Amino acid sequence: MHGPIQLFTVIALVSLPTVMYGGYALAGVLRRGDLTDKQRGLFRAGHAHAGVLLVLTLVALQLLATSGLSDGTRWVACFLLLFGVLAQSGGFFLAMLRTRLGMGVTTGGAVLLGAAMLLTAYGVAFP
Repeated sequence: MHGPIQLFTVIALVSLPTVMYGGYALAGVLRRGDLTDKQRGLFRAGHAHAGVLLVLTLVALQLLATSGLSDGTRWVACFLLLFGVLAQSGGFFLAMLRTRLGMGVTTGGAVLLGAAMLLTAYGVAFP
């Protein structure tokens, strides 16, 4: 396995328990009723996106490992994945406090993830 792929696979795997803990925390917050309906929805969206996007990241990393991309380009793709997941899911949590800023961060994360997916697809299509 290549350097960036191995490192970012470890980061994604270590991150999964934090998302699982987030589900536990979400259940507690929902029981207590500390949040408004909008905040609860944003919390759910952030948590769901984090989990799904981490699984997507693990798949993309395996595809990158078999791609024809150089190590430098793999590093770029890995950072796009990392910051894309953090921004996409984290933006929802930020939106609980500042909606406009949070949704901007979420949109930025989507752009980063889109770039990572296109770069990965290129590497898989042209090995």
